[in-house]
Amino acid sequence: MRFIEIKDIEEGYVQIAGRSGGKIVRKYRCTSGSRRGRIVSKPGTCSAPKNVKSTINMKKAKRRAGSLMTTRAQRTKTALKTTKRLQRLNVHSRSKLKPRRRKTARRR
Repeated sequence: MRFIEIKDIEEGYVQIAGRSGGKIVRKYRCTSGSRRGRIVSKPGTCSAPKNVKSTINMKKAKRRAGSLMTTRAQRTKTALKTTKRLQRLNVHSRSKLKPRRRKTARRR
């Protein structure tokens, strides 16, 4: 299966391959807005307004069990065969995402 990047950076997303369960599916990486860099299932999500309640709940969950979440995610990303396959599929899509400009302090 080959994934072809259809949309340009100006559109706000780039098509990539992603993992859903044990399968490799088509997903989108947001290239602009508040969800910049995030992988989503529908391109409309990139420009959708944020859900404040779910944002607060996620922050609470990360405070409560953040280290456990990190450990499990790292184990998944290193152990699964589908993850290895995804890394090969998405080599060029990550380079489409421009790095953010850093704010520098003024020197006097």
